[in-house]
Amino acid sequence: MFSEVEFTMEAKLLDVVAVLEDVPLHGLVRGQVGTVVELLAPGVFEVEFSDDNGRAYATLALRSNQLLVLHHNQFAAA
Repeated sequence: MFSEVEFTMEAKLLDVVAVLEDVPLHGLVRGQVGTVVELLAPGVFEVEFSDDNGRAYATLALRSNQLLVLHHNQFAAA
């Protein structure tokens, strides 16, 4: 059974996110995974994208509508 938790779509500091659209200027394609490293303004986040060795290859500001917050826990469907 799922536990009841508040489910929010707004990213928070250190959330793992996926980019929802290609960002060719930074070499990113839809689905690449990054980490929110800074909250720049309401609905705007600095996201760092790193390789498997932890080396950042892109860091850029993205709007909340460009991101999908990824979850590692189970949530009950709304």
